[in-house]
Amino acid sequence: MSQEITAPSTPLHHFTVPLSATRRGARLARLLATEQLRSWGLPLDPARLIVAEFATNAVVHGRVPGRSFRLRLAVTAPATLRIEVSDTRGEHLPTRAPTSAGVEPAESGYGLLLVEELADRWGVREGPSPGKTVWADLDLDQ
Repeated sequence: MSQEITAPSTPLHHFTVPLSATRRGARLARLLATEQLRSWGLPLDPARLIVAEFATNAVVHGRVPGRSFRLRLAVTAPATLRIEVSDTRGEHLPTRAPTSAGVEPAESGYGLLLVEELADRWGVREGPSPGKTVWADLDLDQ
């Protein structure tokens, strides 16, 4: 997990939507992200894989009955796609147990291993209160 780099205050492109903290909401997050990326002329992968992982985690680990999660996509200069998913369970921070040679991570740790491999940077921050935001940056100029 990397330290967060502050993005410029005015993104070149911005998309945000609240979604129900259900399997349907997680699926919709991936579909909406795909369409938004397409409309911006950006590559779909690996961004939609990261959105799918973050949205699924928000539903499985960050769900509070009756509360939604929020998907945010932003393109900032110089050519960075920021993916954020915010949920209302700030006390459940994503973690990945360190692995050693020959020892596989717990079943629930594979998604964050995927994010770590695909994202140029990723992390988690507190807020909006009482929740947390998990974020990933993809450098688009590579």
